[in-house]
Amino acid sequence: MPTPAADKKKSISTGMMLLLAAACGLIVANLYYSQTLVGPISAGLGLPSGAAGLIVTLTQVGYVIGLLFIVPLSDMLENRRLVVTALIVVVLALAGAAFSTGSAMFLTASLLIGSGSVVAQILVPLAAFLSTEEQRGRVVGNVMSGLLLGIMLARPVASLLAGLWGWKTIFVVSAVLMALLALVLARVLPVRRPNKSLSYGGLVASLLALFKQTPILRRRAFYQACLFGAFSLFWTTVPLHLADEYGLSQQSIALFAFVGVAGAIAAPIAGRLADRDWSRPLTMGAILLATLSFLVIALLHGHSTFSLVLLFVTAITLDMAVSGNLVVSQRAIYALGNETRGRLNGLFMAIFFMGGAAGSFLGGLTYAHGGWSLSAWIGVLFPLLALLYFLTELRSKR
Repeated sequence: MPTPAADKKKSISTGMMLLLAAACGLIVANLYYSQTLVGPISAGLGLPSGAAGLIVTLTQVGYVIGLLFIVPLSDMLENRRLVVTALIVVVLALAGAAFSTGSAMFLTASLLIGSGSVVAQILVPLAAFLSTEEQRGRVVGNVMSGLLLGIMLARPVASLLAGLWGWKTIFVVSAVLMALLALVLARVLPVRRPNKSLSYGGLVASLLALFKQTPILRRRAFYQACLFGAFSLFWTTVPLHLADEYGLSQQSIALFAFVGVAGAIAAPIAGRLADRDWSRPLTMGAILLATLSFLVIALLHGHSTFSLVLLFVTAITLDMAVSGNLVVSQRAIYALGNETRGRLNGLFMAIFFMGGAAGSFLGGLTYAHGGWSLSAWIGVLFPLLALLYFLTELRSKR
């Protein structure tokens, strides 16, 4: 009979850690392929410019739905079977997106892609569960580096393939990769059968109680929601801005998106520093970095080479802020307990993806009606709200 989750004390192997990092990166990339393809997808599907943001927003809404109603199952059902089942849903949804004949079919597939891709947020807590307390920050940081690399590489890879063979290509490629990943994980993932103390209805109902009873969850989720809102707004609007103002092709936008990959270096560094109790200064630094990043491009924008360079710098610094604070926040949440870890992580991710969905939607809307300048100032507002809330933490005793 499998050892209960709470009793496992063995440290995670390097091979398993690398596999989970790669799996999380490949899975979560599905949420971001469409970000740099908003223009070609909306043109191909006949979507008006004001509704183009829905292409990204509905994927993120689906992710929130999955976080609230699928991730809690990781505290109830055997994790390996749950992971493989969710990946099968993703494969079918990606195939639906690739062979869409209209906007309704594609947007429905996007919702399902988001819902199924929450499997990444079952694998990250699983990595934390398999690690010892002493190595947890490092393990979470390394696995999150893989996840964040997936996020950051998704945009340039999607743009590159779209420029070569059309925007549907990336969905076909990803469907094949997800099918192969499901086979691998079905063979190598360890069995984890949580202590089943609540029914599914009880698990979902307990989310509200956990939210009320866990102030660190509320605070960390709000910080990340604001940072991710700015991140999503930037990556929803900057491809449109680069195409409209600078005349960049999909291949050139792909090269621009590769710049953001450098931001992934913040994740393992933040994980190690968090293990040394640097969480609060790391959070303050991330919030200030995101605020200043958007403030600079809101104040200094135009058609010059200098303005373009500032966009490159912002792509790096904004990604560093989001990835660094994410690792710090998840480490704090994973330390709260084994048996509620899946639900706590689901709540945290759901709240901050709501911020991302809001950023994507407002980015598309403001760009259509006010151009880049309006979108950039809305981008400043997101981390500024996080900064104001962070000042209340400095005044507290925690």
